[in-house]
Amino acid sequence: MTFTRRLVLAVVGATALTATSFAATAQELPRNVRLVIGSTSTGGDTYQNSAIVAGALSEKLGINIKVDAVGATEAFKALERDSRGTTLMIFHDQSYLGNLYGVQGYEDPFASYKIGPTVAINPGNAYLVPKGSKYGSMEDILAAAEAGEKVRVAIQPGGVSEIGFSAMKNAAKLRSPGSEENIVAVNTGSQSDKNQAMWDDLADVINGSIQANEQFTQLPEDDRKAMEFVWITARPATLEQAPAQGMGDTTRDEMLQYASPQTSVPLMEGEDFTFDKEFFFLYNLEMDDAIVEQIDTALAEIFEEGEIQNRQKEAFFIPNFLPSDEARAHLEAKRDTYRNVIAEITTN
Repeated sequence: MTFTRRLVLAVVGATALTATSFAATAQELPRNVRLVIGSTSTGGDTYQNSAIVAGALSEKLGINIKVDAVGATEAFKALERDSRGTTLMIFHDQSYLGNLYGVQGYEDPFASYKIGPTVAINPGNAYLVPKGSKYGSMEDILAAAEAGEKVRVAIQPGGVSEIGFSAMKNAAKLRSPGSEENIVAVNTGSQSDKNQAMWDDLADVINGSIQANEQFTQLPEDDRKAMEFVWITARPATLEQAPAQGMGDTTRDEMLQYASPQTSVPLMEGEDFTFDKEFFFLYNLEMDDAIVEQIDTALAEIFEEGEIQNRQKEAFFIPNFLPSDEARAHLEAKRDTYRNVIAEITTN
């Protein structure tokens, strides 16, 4: 029997489209979709990535998808309210990092939701210093901490922004126990707040991204807004998949100089810390497995056809499809690695 229902597709990170109603069988993905994302920004990476995936799914399945930027808390609430499968969500590593850091409103996603497929990586997570800074590399930063200097790092606490900071402290501890106390957090908000902390000389290092900060690396050294990269956290194998021209005036080969192994931030003896910001689906825990399978199958066909990869790379995303079961195992292993890092370090 068929029935009419609305689908809320909760995606964390961007702008809004609305949903319409249509006929679907009880175990099928509805054809009219509202895509709710957890960021209130319509220009951020979560929105861009989600819009690409939503557009491809719309075409493949004949669905009308609308994106609605509601913020993470509201997106999780929307997901929790709907066990019929009419609400879906796309988020990134913040979903479990927020829980590991104890951020209010972040439950353990692996216990509270079904984990769906991964779809893309943003390889742009980075750390920067003022151009001409005495801290011209991560080696300089770790050596300064070892020598007793306080190195101030501007972050937005509780997730993607903080995990690299925790890794810095862990690396300092491995190098010289006790020196991790000299890697000091300057807790701020958005990327613009982190940038301003640098410009106001409140921070020596900031968390940023290739997409948001590359433009400032092209400024002359005498410009107070000029920055330079010291670390890009992405795995080299991820960055190597980016277009050779890179982004802006920074080529892929130049980016690789700031990533492991050329720039080393040790995780443990013989292994560097790396972090890829990955986007993936989450579903209500009670959602019908037939809908999970339908989305997996549709995305597998989309990625096999190859056009979505071109669109993702044009926006500086790295295509990264894993079906639900593989995605869950991969993300749980990733979560466990970062949980160990966080457990070793006090970030207050």
